[in-house]
Amino acid sequence: MNNNNNNNTKLVNALLKGEDISEIFRAEVEKAINTVLEAELTGFLNYEKHSVEGYNTGNSRNGSYSKTIYSEYGKLSIKVPRDRNSEFTPLTLVPYKRNTQNLEETIILLYKRGMTTREIGKIVEQLYGHYYSPQTISVITKQLDEKVKEYHSRKITKDYAVVYADSTYISVKRGTVGKEALHILIGITISGEKEILSYELFPTESPENYKDMLEDLKKRGLNRVLLFVTDGLKGIKEKLEEAFPKAKYQTCWTHVIRNILLKVRSKDKAEISEDLKVVYQASAKDEAEKNLALFIDKYKEKYPKVTNSLLDIRDCLFTYYLFPKSIRRSIYTTNIIENYNKHLKKGIKKKEQFPNEQSLNRYVCVSACEYNVKYAGISHYGFSIAKEELENMIEEIYIY
Repeated sequence: MNNNNNNNTKLVNALLKGEDISEIFRAEVEKAINTVLEAELTGFLNYEKHSVEGYNTGNSRNGSYSKTIYSEYGKLSIKVPRDRNSEFTPLTLVPYKRNTQNLEETIILLYKRGMTTREIGKIVEQLYGHYYSPQTISVITKQLDEKVKEYHSRKITKDYAVVYADSTYISVKRGTVGKEALHILIGITISGEKEILSYELFPTESPENYKDMLEDLKKRGLNRVLLFVTDGLKGIKEKLEEAFPKAKYQTCWTHVIRNILLKVRSKDKAEISEDLKVVYQASAKDEAEKNLALFIDKYKEKYPKVTNSLLDIRDCLFTYYLFPKSIRRSIYTTNIIENYNKHLKKGIKKKEQFPNEQSLNRYVCVSACEYNVKYAGISHYGFSIAKEELENMIEEIYIY
């Protein structure tokens, strides 16, 4: 508010004195662009400047470089922020490289970066001097609908060593605003490439929904999967087996431990966590089963509900030992898909809610496509070593 008052005072004084007011506008546009550039880099890195969330992320801020651009108000001195990996490309500067006839393309690029329609409207007005209402910008971003259709109809041509299934809840407006379950499937190919295979929005999470998604993928060419990993949603194992009866199933150990710790006293949590670590980090399956038996024997009287719950899912706890040692750490949890969900929700948080399902579809589709491009040709840790063994496994299992 104070900044606005100061700007208004400067403008009034300049008008009273008969001075050229273009310099005031020039300075404001320059300041706005520099502010937005910093905000863009923050959005790209997914953490605020100096935040501890940025530690060990693999990328960080790396100063800036100066650039002069030209606007209708004159020269603008811009400080373009850089990231250490040289992956950041500021979209705010796109309008100065292109004719205003391509303004719609710029709006779509800013939308992809996670900005809200109102934020985009403000930037467009500052850069071009044109006012675009949030409603107008929404109409422009509907051009992404064709991309959504292409994504959901593309052919699936690869075999997958593992497919992770999980949901995350997002606010969507259907008359009233409510949380709905965005179901996501992420696969890792035999050669180790990560890919978001599919996503679908449903009112609540359900095993039947995952089965429907897999049936759709089968129609588009998905034929062979070695392993499914999920958080252990009740009934999901059976539904996945209906879709892919030859695939194996693994329950996420992170969720197993998390659920167990909710059922024990605070003073026992540290010890129980360590005892469970001995189970799932064992070097071989027989050792893990032996350690599980010791755990159950130790806690069966004090926490019978905990030990009974482990016995109920015993068949789903150690499937990862059937796979090459180099990839086991990646397949006994759903961390890969949970990390993506966390990244997705950080961007969605800026939007607060989606006005409809189509709007959510556009945003998630862009995110999924960018994820797939980012990891195309990159083998996830341990998979390149295991490739030959995984190829042999899939050929043995899927002999027709």
